[in-house]
Amino acid sequence: MTVSDTNEGIMAHADHTPAVVDHKGLGEESLAPQETRIMDPWSYLFAWLGGCVSIGTFTIGSGLVGTLNLLQVFLAIAIGCTVIGFALMINGAAGHKYGIPMMVQVRSAFGFSGARIPALVRSVPAIVWFGFQSWIGAGALNLVSETLFGYSNIVVFFVGFQALQIMLSVLGFHGIKWLENIGSVFIIGALVYMFTSVIGKYGEEISTNLINVEGTWGAPFWGATMLFLGIYATMMLNVSDYSRELRHEVGRVRQVVIYANSILPATLFMGLIGLMVSGATGEVDPIMVFSNAVDNKLLLVVTLLFIAFAQVTTNILNNVVPPAYALMDVFKLNYKTSAVVVGLLAFCTFPWELVKDESAAGLSLFIQTYSAFLGPIFAILVVDYYVLRRQQLDLDKLYDETGDYASFNPAALIAMAIGVVAALSFSAMSWYASLIPAGLSYYLLMKHLPAARRFLDS
Repeated sequence: MTVSDTNEGIMAHADHTPAVVDHKGLGEESLAPQETRIMDPWSYLFAWLGGCVSIGTFTIGSGLVGTLNLLQVFLAIAIGCTVIGFALMINGAAGHKYGIPMMVQVRSAFGFSGARIPALVRSVPAIVWFGFQSWIGAGALNLVSETLFGYSNIVVFFVGFQALQIMLSVLGFHGIKWLENIGSVFIIGALVYMFTSVIGKYGEEISTNLINVEGTWGAPFWGATMLFLGIYATMMLNVSDYSRELRHEVGRVRQVVIYANSILPATLFMGLIGLMVSGATGEVDPIMVFSNAVDNKLLLVVTLLFIAFAQVTTNILNNVVPPAYALMDVFKLNYKTSAVVVGLLAFCTFPWELVKDESAAGLSLFIQTYSAFLGPIFAILVVDYYVLRRQQLDLDKLYDETGDYASFNPAALIAMAIGVVAALSFSAMSWYASLIPAGLSYYLLMKHLPAARRFLDS
């Protein structure tokens, strides 16, 4: 039996055999195994490129002024993005093979109830960043209006901007595909223009402050690779949400190439622009960073529109899908309703407070706290899928709420706690530091903890 329109979070037969989705229209997303693959390699690459235009990259680049030189930042970004490419391919393999989203994938390691923990770790930051980046985008639109028409009201622009994103998000992956594909052309052009403009305007200052300085190849350099990697660490958890849309015939090596070559250009351009402008002017605000790099009103407007558009492409792909799928799982909502709820929840993050200077310390603590969970969960999923299950999942059990995977897997929870402690103990290298403690402890617990054996033996 197949389904063409799934309005519930989980579709399964009475005997718990999951119904396979072999067709879907606009906004018809489901947690059921998905045979339909709507993205070819180029569409997938452009989707990731558009979804990785993160304002946070500018901030990270700006923060490395005085620590690393231009070459070191370039290499730190390249290393970070290469690691990201491999990590995305590794954890996205289950989604690509079986057509399942993260919410289903994590049940084999955490159990049905335990799966809510990775979902929470992925969803809460997504909603917070949805609101935060929407406020940044609304600020850019407000400045455009003020520049062209003398009208300024950021609250109006924020509400309108958020409404637009909600309308786009309910279209699901069909909408994401075309939004990101078309938008990537504009994004690439804008980034190339901005990069060359910055070099042309601040070439002498860049040479003095960023090229002809020693920098360091020590811990700060490797910490910088983790910073750029960390921007996308949340996406490493739910990459199956996206890989299930990629055509079956795209092999793993080609997937790494797609991930690395979509993330690397956006990260390089944005990180280096932030580094160069901040190194030359001392300015760290992303809107001002862009504004300082252009010399006339028309180009300023185009630049600000780029900032706003970049928030849309990033939010729709990265900050709507994960919490929407979580809501579908927990509350059995359909995708369109879940997407609207996510958009409304973003209002409740009070982004106008988060952007204030006095909120910076609290925002950094929030990032550090949730980031400590990302490496451990990633390590647990990888060990579970590759080492313990040898890349073989039982879909019937993954959709049976009363079966062997019911409730919590204590091995995953204990291993995650061990990994979190390791991450917080080495905060500068938290993602790297947590992998081995979490992965090894999960393996040993699954082998020797009686309460966890039913997850392994089933």
